[in-house]
Order: sequence, then C-alpha cells, then structure tokens
Amino acid sequence: MVWQIPENGLTLSLTEPVVILEGHSKRVGIVAWHPTARNVLLSAGCDNAIIIWNVGTGEALINLDDMHSDMIYNVSWNRNGSLICTASKDKKVRVIDPRKQEIVAEKEKAHEGARPMRAIFLADGNVFTTGFSRMSERQLALWNPKNMQEPIALHEMDTSNGVLLPFYDPDTSIIYLCGKGDSSIRYFEITDESPYVHYLNTFSSKEPQRGMGYMPKRGLDVNKCEIARFFKLHERKCEPIIMTVPRKSDLFQDDLYPDTAGPEAALEAEEWFEGKNADPVLISLKHGYIPGKNRDLKVVKKNILDSKPTANKKCDLINIPKKTPDTASVQNEAKLDEILKEIKSIKDTICNQDERISKLEQQMAKIAA
Repeated sequence: MVWQIPENGLTLSLTEPVVILEGHSKRVGIVAWHPTARNVLLSAGCDNAIIIWNVGTGEALINLDDMHSDMIYNVSWNRNGSLICTASKDKKVRVIDPRKQEIVAEKEKAHEGARPMRAIFLADGNVFTTGFSRMSERQLALWNPKNMQEPIALHEMDTSNGVLLPFYDPDTSIIYLCGKGDSSIRYFEITDESPYVHYLNTFSSKEPQRGMGYMPKRGLDVNKCEIARFFKLHERKCEPIIMTVPRKSDLFQDDLYPDTAGPEAALEAEEWFEGKNADPVLISLKHGYIPGKNRDLKVVKKNILDSKPTANKKCDLINIPKKTPDTASVQNEAKLDEILKEIKSIKDTICNQDERISKLEQQMAKIAA
C-alpha cells in the first residue's frame, strides 16, 4: 500500500491508502523507492520475487521471479538507479540489471556463516556487505562488482549474533553499523586507500536497539553540525540519536555538507522504464533544507495518484512537460485542492477538540456536584 502524507504532516490517522499494489503471492518485507525516477517502487517478498512498479499507474512493469531460490534479506539501488544488489539466504550477493532482467555479477558464499547478510551499493559503484564467518564472527566486506572473486577488504568484528544493519551516507562516505540487539552504533569511513574501510568510533548506550531508522540528510540541523540522526526502536518508544561534529565556528561547514540528493526526481517513470538513467538532483543545505518553489509539481503527482488510473491505461499526466500551456491552471486546481483538504483537516481537528472540551466540562460538572 502507498500512502500520501499531507503537505504539513499528519493531523489525523490515515485509513485510506492512495493505491494498493497487488502482485506478490506471499508476505512483502522489503520496499525501496527508486533514487532518481518519480513513482518507481521496488518490492520484494517471501515469494522470492522482486517487482518494480509504476506507482502512478498501479502497474507492475518488471517481475524478477526466477533469480532467487531462497529468501531475500535486502535490496539496494545504486546511485542512479540503473542496478540493484541483493543479499539472499542462499549466501549469494547478486548485482542485477532490472530492466534487462539479468544478473550482472554474483558472489557465492560472500560470507560463509548461516546467519543473515546485508548488501548495499556505495556511491562509487562498489558493494558493501555485512554477514557472519563460518565461526559465527560478524564480518564486513567491500566488493567490486566487476570482479567479485575476492573482496577489496574483509574485516572481522566480534562474535555477537545480532545482524549488522548498514546505513550509508554518500556525502561523507561514512557507514554506520547498527547491530540488532546491540546497544552501540559503530561507524567507518570508506576510502580509496588501504585498508579501504577505516574504523572511526563507536556510539554506546545502555539499552539494546530492536531496530533503527535513518533520517535523510536534508532533515538534519546544519546549524548544529549534525551529520546523522537515527531513530532507535525500543520496546515502547522511539528515541532520536543525534550525531554532531564539534566546530567552533558558527559558519556553514561546507566540508560536512556537500550538495546532497534532494527530493525532486531526475526522471519520470516512463523515461526510466524506457532505459534512461540520471544521477540524483542535488541541493545545497547552506540555509538548511527549504522545500523547493516547485512544490506544485508534487501536488500534480498527488492528483495523479488520487485519480487511481486503471492498470492497463498508461497515465499521460506523469509525462506532462514542465512548460505546457495549461500547466498554470492544473497547478492552481491542485493548490486549491490542497487548501480545501487542509481546511477540512483543521475543521476535523476543531470538531475533535470541541468534543473533548464538552467531555471535560461534563467531568468538571460531576466533580463540582
């Protein structure tokens, strides 16, 4: 299910998804948006299939159902979204061209242990993996997809049994490793020089983490030199963990914040499915993240999704050139629609508050009586 978060965040719980994508025969455990193409979503399920959808039309356009013989642990897009890499229970790491529907490279027994692996693409095209040795030691490794016979680097960490979840910042080339059940986050820098994976430091806390989320770079506070923010899942709460670099100057630290991937798509869905590639559209964080003036374009996308086009009908609206004569009227309608939705949301909130006030007044009356 795909959900549309309102422009100013949630004021009420959402109950209606914008679109339901049906195609997997078993539970879906992995979803990943394409890094540069609008409305392109990858999903992977316990049926060992990977499906790539055009969410704007609700269509499954690519189905990779014969490449994995066992459970898929994770899937990662590369920087421009031309390739994906996967880690699987059969101990293989695969690099796949989804549009050609072929395996470009694969490594058997990337990690020899039986416990789960993870594999992610780095900005330079190399693949970083975490897993376990035959002796159940946790490992991390770096691979070149053009030659996966031997890893560029292989490091053994410790004998803990928690799966290492990698979070990667392409701007600073730092990888954060969060072990499930650990109470620490280790971080490493990836460079072109031996040993290639350099240990930096460990963040430690008292409580173990059940899971971890990661804030996109544009959500960080540049004034406080914040370089990463995690959301640590406890049994009954979610705790933000903020990582900062101490700097004496109050000026913008451009070495910490090179231009980073913004929210705007570089390609339309159809262009990507036809074979085009594009790098992410970069934005500066010098004045913090400011939503672009082109916000109306997102609302047009929202309207496409709202209209739920039929699966066999290609959605022409997605391919609207940016300078068509009726763009202004479409944008105005979209803006009006957005304002009406916001008014409705505020009215609903006021109604709820009125009911609450009425109940509290009744309680007060009973107490006073």
